[in-house]
Amino acid sequence: MGQTPFIAIEGPIGVGKTSLANQLASHFQFTLLKEIVEENPFLGKFYDDIEEWSFQTEMFFLCNRYKQLEDIEQKHLTNKRAVIADYHISKNLIFAEQTLKTHQFEKYVQIYDILTKDMPKPNIIIYLNANLNTLLKRIEKRGRDIEQNIQASYLEQLSADYERFMTKFELDHPDIPVIHLDGNKLDFMKYRDDLTHIIDIVEKHVAKGEESN
Repeated sequence: MGQTPFIAIEGPIGVGKTSLANQLASHFQFTLLKEIVEENPFLGKFYDDIEEWSFQTEMFFLCNRYKQLEDIEQKHLTNKRAVIADYHISKNLIFAEQTLKTHQFEKYVQIYDILTKDMPKPNIIIYLNANLNTLLKRIEKRGRDIEQNIQASYLEQLSADYERFMTKFELDHPDIPVIHLDGNKLDFMKYRDDLTHIIDIVEKHVAKGEESN
């Protein structure tokens, strides 16, 4: 029997992960898992003063994402219901390593390893990336108040960290296909052909997974 599709979309802030997840979930009729962002009570303070509020911010995200994955596993994946998420929990390590002090990060990794040890892993990753100008334009366009103080240098470093992380992820997990999408060239919200192109690629991977034993 094949795999129940569990797709995670990843990429830096502003690249369009949630928009794409919404489109794909609607097309495939998959359960949509959206990360909690604006509900994080520390996030606005974090963008104002990263050093002061980084640990609280990262721990809030980790605990909430753990709970979300636990619910998804119990209510959907174990019942063979496909899921598409607009994040992968391993993104926590990307953000935490950039923002936490060394001793904080070491403690954070210990907690992360304990919480995620038995969590379900996506069997398809969609990696959506774009250059700094595109990210800044999209962040400005969507107009989230808490994101207006994001520094370009922080966003640029985050994109570089994502590139390194995804390269390592593919080496460490050769069994999990990663679909690379160039957000500079693809505007799936504006152009239907771009969305159709992405859907075709995802359909092929889903079909392959469902045929596997």
